[in-house]
Amino acid sequence: MSMNGEYLRVTTTELAWALEDSAWAWNLSQAAQDIQEQGRPPLAETRHFTTHKTWHLLDFLLRRAAFPVDVIHGEEPAAIDDWGYGPPRLLTPDQVGVAADALYRTPYDQLLHGVDPAELIRAEIYPQIWDSPAELEWARDVYASLTAFFRGAASASDAILVWID
Repeated sequence: MSMNGEYLRVTTTELAWALEDSAWAWNLSQAAQDIQEQGRPPLAETRHFTTHKTWHLLDFLLRRAAFPVDVIHGEEPAAIDDWGYGPPRLLTPDQVGVAADALYRTPYDQLLHGVDPAELIRAEIYPQIWDSPAELEWARDVYASLTAFFRGAASASDAILVWID
C-alpha cells in the first residue's frame, strides 16, 4: 500500500459543516475525487488534488526552504475522524493565500538547489528511490500542479483539508 498526499478545497461554509460532521466531509472528499476521475477540470477549479507519493519529498524540500506554511500536513487540527494515516488537518483561507503566493514565488529549481540525494536517504524520505540526482526531478510536475491548485483555492478564498492516505 502506498502513502499519498491528498487535498480537498472547501468553502468556509463547507469547512464549518466538515468540522461538525466528519462523515459528510468524507463523502464530499470522495465525491470530489470521483468527479476529478471522470474528467480533468483545470487545476485552478478542481476540488481534489493528490501529490501521490511525492508528498514526503515535497515536505522535505519545503521544510528545508523554511516555507511559511505547512502545505503537506496542514497547519490546524481538524476534529475529523482518521482518513488514512491520521485525521486531516486544515489550512484556513488566509493560510492558503500565503501558501499560494509562496509556492508561486518559489520555483522548484530553488527548492532543489544544493540538495544531495544522500540527504534524502539519510532522512529516510518515502519512497526510498534516491539513487541519483535525476530522481529529484520526480516531483517537478506535481509541484507545478500543487502551485496551480493552491492558487485556484486562494483566488476563491477557500480553505483546504490535507491528509495522507
